[in-house]
Amino acid sequence: MKRLKLTIEYDGSRLNGWQIQAVDLSVQQVLQDAFAVVLAGQAVEVVGAGRTDSGVHALGQVAHVDLPPSFAPNPPPNLYRLRASLNHFIHPHGVSVHDIEPVADDFHARFSAIRRRYCYRLHTHPALSPLHRHRVWHFGRPLDVPAMQQAAQFLLGQHDYSSFRDARCQAKTPIRSLDQVLVTAVENDYWGEVQVQVAARSFLHHQVRIMVGTLVKVGLHHQPPEWVSTVLAARNRHQAGPTAPPEGLYLVGVDYPA
Repeated sequence: MKRLKLTIEYDGSRLNGWQIQAVDLSVQQVLQDAFAVVLAGQAVEVVGAGRTDSGVHALGQVAHVDLPPSFAPNPPPNLYRLRASLNHFIHPHGVSVHDIEPVADDFHARFSAIRRRYCYRLHTHPALSPLHRHRVWHFGRPLDVPAMQQAAQFLLGQHDYSSFRDARCQAKTPIRSLDQVLVTAVENDYWGEVQVQVAARSFLHHQVRIMVGTLVKVGLHHQPPEWVSTVLAARNRHQAGPTAPPEGLYLVGVDYPA
């Protein structure tokens, strides 16, 4: 077997998340179907670094795949052709393979990862730009970004994030260690955007979206920044804010040991 690492971008609004579903088309299914065509009917499993939900996008999802012995491309020309062939079949579904590279047999897209980076985008202009439909949470109201950033600091570090965990989460423990939570404003002549950037080794189900929904309550002055500390300590999902919609969330990248 020859193990390859894939870096993938996709429009999540057109697919039902990363993982293969019984009925609806997923990113994993699109990729595996394309490989089956390129490899003349030989099935392979595409293993992703994270299982993004339906509607969530990716700029730098990472996956690995083991090619059968009969197909062993040597870079650069054969891998470039493989990428072009895959993209021919997956582009219509809103998926693109940006890069393919050979890796060691012990590389694992999920278990070798040391950090996952996400960005959540909120648009605050009253009118939704048609160019950003299904790409942002069109919030349509101004937000107090400094207050949200102050509140975000309470989420940093290692904590029990039960208050920010979806009821369907299957993780064995709610303990996670958050490396970054950064709230910034991106202004231009056409729309106002607030971005929430987060980074951690791993996240609970819907954790990022629940944290964003909680920070928004601070940005609206419905709660003071210190309230987030109280929510965290409560370890109760009902104490936190709403779950932000999926269309504003992007998996920006996955980091691995050098």
